[in-house]
Amino acid sequence: MTALGLWNIAEQEPTRPAVTDPDGRTLSYGELAAQANRYGRGLRAMGLRAGDAIVLMMPNGAELLAVHFAALQTGLYIVAVNWHLVGPEVAYILSDSGAKAFVTHERFASVAREAADEAALAADARFAIGEVPGFRPLDELGAGEPPGRPDERTMGGAMLYTSGTTGRPKGVRRPLTGADPDDVPGTAIWFFGIFGIAPHDNHVHLCGSPLYHTAVLNFVTISIQLGHPAVLMDRWDPAEMLRLVEKHRVSHSHMVPTQFTRLLALPEAERAGYDLSSMRAMIHGAAPCPQSIKRRMLDWWGPVVVEYYAATEGGGTTIMAEEWRRKPGSVGRPWPGSVVKVLDEDGHDVPAGEPGLVYLRMGTSSFEYHGDKEKTRKARVGDLFTMGDVGHLDADGYLFLHDRKSDMIITGGVNVYPAEIEGELAGHPKVADVAVFGIPHPEWGEEIKAVVQPADGVPPGDELTEELLAYARTRLARFKLPRSVDYVTELPRDPNGKLYKRRLRDPYWTESARN
Repeated sequence: MTALGLWNIAEQEPTRPAVTDPDGRTLSYGELAAQANRYGRGLRAMGLRAGDAIVLMMPNGAELLAVHFAALQTGLYIVAVNWHLVGPEVAYILSDSGAKAFVTHERFASVAREAADEAALAADARFAIGEVPGFRPLDELGAGEPPGRPDERTMGGAMLYTSGTTGRPKGVRRPLTGADPDDVPGTAIWFFGIFGIAPHDNHVHLCGSPLYHTAVLNFVTISIQLGHPAVLMDRWDPAEMLRLVEKHRVSHSHMVPTQFTRLLALPEAERAGYDLSSMRAMIHGAAPCPQSIKRRMLDWWGPVVVEYYAATEGGGTTIMAEEWRRKPGSVGRPWPGSVVKVLDEDGHDVPAGEPGLVYLRMGTSSFEYHGDKEKTRKARVGDLFTMGDVGHLDADGYLFLHDRKSDMIITGGVNVYPAEIEGELAGHPKVADVAVFGIPHPEWGEEIKAVVQPADGVPPGDELTEELLAYARTRLARFKLPRSVDYVTELPRDPNGKLYKRRLRDPYWTESARN
């Protein structure tokens, strides 16, 4: 039987390609495992033991994966940090997680140094790729240790920080399993099976988003564990992605709707110039996908486009391409073993078709928000939890998301969900990106504001506003129409497509408070 797991594959097929760096360098399973072993021995020699935490603030690359697997086999909690954060934000995560080691890259030198100093992290616990003052070269980690694997090995796990809508982010910390790190969890094989991806089977994974995102890191590491080589991009580019799909015969990837939009913006001749026949599962999630964009992707790529909705805390839904054609706008039905319910504010089930808060559970798994029992309690109804999303279930059990509860606009006493408006405006050919939110209104409480990033070459102004509002009137009820449209060169999104809507919304509320 063909081996599964990084170290087992490295033993049986040491020269098998494991990961291709953004610069085109390829590491074999044997090389990646050896690097992970050396770092693992180094972490043990520093005194780190199972249950300790290590923080990574690194760009996409084989080094990040080697440190990840080193921590995984030594029972550590792995905290991958968004490198868009500023020093005090990273310092908070270092302190809150109780990090015993911090690994970064010279690209983030100033932020990393400020964070480590503010968190009072020991000098010998700081490592960097490249020159970062006060940090040791990562190559020194484990350099003086004897060869081979760490003597004590036990399965570690991710400690994931949720962004949250208010206050500080909170770490989602699950109990460690104590499993053998050489044994690939059955849940990993099961999860990929949802999307029709089997171990080995000539799969190649393409990673185009930053590895600090939970789903992105999971897809890459599971791919490697299942014998699928991973191809890493550092900065995503639509034409470069298509080139890599053709060159490496990529079979699956994890994408977000903003990447779909940028792919579709390429000239048709360029889109048609690549051989994409190797694609078997192009999986998207993380943000709502406008129906018009989804249809165009299905028309181009065919039934390989698969959507899912999931929570860092556990549980989710999936919908395959042909299902979506029948249920446009749905994010699917629950995974096997997952429970999805829509409840009212009193915790009671709402009838099919009526909106409420979406609650999830994955099997019998549990979690807590690290150091915040109150947040854990408020997110739960019994053994279910919510991320604050509003949605409904139809009569067939398919979930449709409306919006975040925190983003809902209440205008004249009527609830309006911005995601619906955004989805319609995004379908206009002159719109590259759009955000909709509520701003203060003295009579209605809130009025609907749209902020639009025009497509390349389209001038913003009153003429475009009239065209967009006329378009919206044919697709939305009057009470859902934006009352005004503003324009920006680019909406504030992170590389995984998450929209920082508060950056757009807050100035309007601040200005209103002054008047």
